[in-house]
Amino acid sequence: MENWKKDSRKDIVMVDVDALVPPDHLLRKVERVMDYDWLYERLSPYYCADNGRPGTDPVVLIKMVLIQHLFGIASLRQTYRDIQVNVAYRWFLGYSLLEEIPHFATVSYAFCKRFPPELGEEIFAHILNKALNNRMVDPSMIFIDGTHIKASANKKKFRKEQVARAAKVYEEQLRKEVSEERKKLGKKVNDDDDDENKGSSGGGTVEKTVSKTDPDCGMFVKGAHERQFAYEAHTACDKHGFVLGVEVTAGNVSDSVAWDAVYDQVTNSFPEVKFVTMDAGYKTPWIAKKVLEDSRIPILPYTRCKGKNDRFRPRDFTYDLVNDSFICPRGHELKHTTTSKEGKRTYRSSTKICKDCPCRTVCGANENGQRILTTHIWQEYLYLVEQLRKTERGKEIYAMRKETIERVFADAKEKHAMRYTHHRGLARVSTWVRLKYAAMNLKKIAVWKWNTLPLSALYAVFFPYCCQDLVLAS
Repeated sequence: MENWKKDSRKDIVMVDVDALVPPDHLLRKVERVMDYDWLYERLSPYYCADNGRPGTDPVVLIKMVLIQHLFGIASLRQTYRDIQVNVAYRWFLGYSLLEEIPHFATVSYAFCKRFPPELGEEIFAHILNKALNNRMVDPSMIFIDGTHIKASANKKKFRKEQVARAAKVYEEQLRKEVSEERKKLGKKVNDDDDDENKGSSGGGTVEKTVSKTDPDCGMFVKGAHERQFAYEAHTACDKHGFVLGVEVTAGNVSDSVAWDAVYDQVTNSFPEVKFVTMDAGYKTPWIAKKVLEDSRIPILPYTRCKGKNDRFRPRDFTYDLVNDSFICPRGHELKHTTTSKEGKRTYRSSTKICKDCPCRTVCGANENGQRILTTHIWQEYLYLVEQLRKTERGKEIYAMRKETIERVFADAKEKHAMRYTHHRGLARVSTWVRLKYAAMNLKKIAVWKWNTLPLSALYAVFFPYCCQDLVLAS
């Protein structure tokens, strides 16, 4: 019994906090690449040096948030508890083992009340610029997708509201082209063109499920039957996994609707974008048209041909560009008869010809003996996208989705606690998501720079600790 180790928990010793942190700890790597002078300059107007009680160092508060997002801690409250007992966290903040850590309420108040609302976006942009300056980002190829984040809202507490249908970005352009085409066909111009009530709102109203806890989130279907309130982070990244832009919306906003904000955000910052890769949720005529007209190449998935094998499919009909018509497999013409306000072109066959056609049963003609085909006014852009996707380069780039944007979402949720949020309100959740992506980009920069250190630098880092171990051993 007397040879057992004695209890040293209450011994008084002198400790070098720096020596207790491993030389290859993540926070050492982060501290090596991060600079804070611009933060002091940015936040100096929000502090007074000669009036009132001394304030807590704003960089310390920001570092506490970075710790939360770097290590995937769910809340600031838990972050505060972890910092109290974690030596590496204290070292990162510049605190000794006995100094009192700023309370989590102080951090929350600073970000909600004191700091400017755009600080999260500025931190994200600063870290991204650091990656650009180190030539770690390749913006020539971007990947866009969205992921849902569970909201802090009870799904059983909601109300139904009638809200105006939101106008789409391309609505005005589509209406103009449809009106011109209907004039050429000798059709009446749609009444919506002069309807003041429908012009700006998209027309009509739609029923919306609104949370009583957090009205900014949206209800979406998770799995086959389960519904829940959520936000959605529409994200763009490069081929190395660096997040280039993000737009946070309610969870019930379609990917194709939020796409314009993300695409414009990234392409305005990086005009050199050449390839834009997306999944099936973004395969719409407008997206294909906008990307192609910007002299960029959209990479979208295949669209499998629908219908029964023993029936004629739309691909079996040949389009005649000169006459703006379709030719059926029997050589008969389907003429362009009208264009709807949604941009749908309708092509109809002649009932006189079709009623006696031997292929009527496999053609898909209606009970009146008429075959009808429907395409979009911008359908030719989708045809071009299909051809681009079939190339070897298109197949190669689309296969990279699972290594890029899907990996970003997996890391964000599994390693950085982005599966759900404790924040409420679109503005606060947007800031929270940008800070999380900023931490992820910072982590990639720090690890990348550390792995590319020359041998002399690694020797300078590890040699003192090796000498210390040799002395102790002797």
